[in-house]
Amino acid sequence: MAPEPPLLSMSGITKSFPGVRALDGVDLDVQAGEVHCLLGQNGAGKSTLIKVLAGAHQPDTGRLRWRGEEVALRSPIAAMRLGIATIYQELDLVEHLSVAENVHLGHEPTAAGFVVRGKAARASTASLLKRLGHAEIDPARLVGELSAAQQQIVSMARALSHDVRLIVMDEPSAALDPDEVDNLFRIVGDLTAAGVAVVYISHRLEEIRRIGDRVTVLKDGRAVANGLPAKATPTREVVALMTGRNVEYVFPGRPVSPPPGEPVLKVKGLSRQGEFETLDLEVRPGEIVGLAGLVGSGRSEILETVYGARKPTSGQVLVDGRPLKPGSVRAAVRAGLGLAPEERKAQALLMLESVTRNVSVSSMSRFSRGGWIDRGAELGAARAATRELSLRPDNPSVPVRTLSGGNQQKAVLARWLLRGCKVLLLDEPTRGVDVGARAELYAVIRRLADEGLAVLLVSSEVPEVLGLADRVLVLREGRVVHTAPARELDEHRVLDLVMEGSPVS
Repeated sequence: MAPEPPLLSMSGITKSFPGVRALDGVDLDVQAGEVHCLLGQNGAGKSTLIKVLAGAHQPDTGRLRWRGEEVALRSPIAAMRLGIATIYQELDLVEHLSVAENVHLGHEPTAAGFVVRGKAARASTASLLKRLGHAEIDPARLVGELSAAQQQIVSMARALSHDVRLIVMDEPSAALDPDEVDNLFRIVGDLTAAGVAVVYISHRLEEIRRIGDRVTVLKDGRAVANGLPAKATPTREVVALMTGRNVEYVFPGRPVSPPPGEPVLKVKGLSRQGEFETLDLEVRPGEIVGLAGLVGSGRSEILETVYGARKPTSGQVLVDGRPLKPGSVRAAVRAGLGLAPEERKAQALLMLESVTRNVSVSSMSRFSRGGWIDRGAELGAARAATRELSLRPDNPSVPVRTLSGGNQQKAVLARWLLRGCKVLLLDEPTRGVDVGARAELYAVIRRLADEGLAVLLVSSEVPEVLGLADRVLVLREGRVVHTAPARELDEHRVLDLVMEGSPVS
């Protein structure tokens, strides 16, 4: 008896754009009921490959077979009708529509040939959300009112609303806390048990070992490894395949003793109703202080309130002993604060502008003379700031949208270096950044601190907080439950604290 053909087979896939060969003869086989992990650094070709699979791009050459039969995916609708659903990292939800409307967008429930709206769509959506373990999400609520984690669940519900046989998940855990990741993996397990295949993309290699069956690694548009066993392949081997070199999973060394001097940033009794309460913290020049906690613990809200993007209910933020005007970003920036937000593309970067303009935008008064901008001075300053961070390519005139995730983050950091900030607020600094670029960013952050910058860091990855920070504040439900030097903590201790939540002096 002949063996069952793969659910999906892609062979010899090529795709070129002007000046760039994004895919160069890629092969990929996916079996029904497996989790096939797709790995590679930013720019390796992962996004292009999944867009070919989703019908958003047409390959220049190569063949796609579905259950052994050759197919042509001319559009995303064609892929969806075949049973292929894609959940992109940048969720394509419509914020002003309800959850139910988003879930059924383009294939609304019908009866007797007529579209059924309202109650029927909400009931169908509620059933899907319950299946995903999130019955608490109201199908009638606007998607724009949901958290990032809840929007991820809505996107998954939309995929499951079709007769799906293969789901592509692009960085699905990026906005999830550990409990949400556990729920995501439960969902994936249920899907594969029912014969659904999952193509899973993540920069978190520990997830690949936990959930994956096989691994394909892309580098420079080519598959440098196909179908490796996910659990048996050493992490070092995977990293070497991705980067072309060995990358040690170590963080830069931290100072043996706390840096001397008075705190440059002081937060006293800071509260924001419904988000966090009675926060006290200090950060000295040369010190990295980390905030650890689950999604919803108030981490990002604290950074945004310190930065003036949110107005506190009570308390003070002081820089060099001087209180800042509450809820004023302008006052914070003038005092020397800079923020690298979690959603850098939406909240920090001007995606259609050059690297130069993105770096200089917070320092334009330096280059303005009588209403005119000195373009030469602006370009020179931007080039100096980006070279200090080894941003690539070494050409600040290119659009920032063409950079990899790690280099886009360097552009945000260069902005605040040019501004001469004293306190750098980092929210998920390595989100969407590949493993090789992460090591570079860690080194950059540590070097900036060693040069006297005060850093307040938030990350959903506990090892990242413990590896970078000098001191750690552990948060639960908006309260600090423990404070300690990072070297005195480990991941298990932090997770115990955020789950227990009893204040510790």
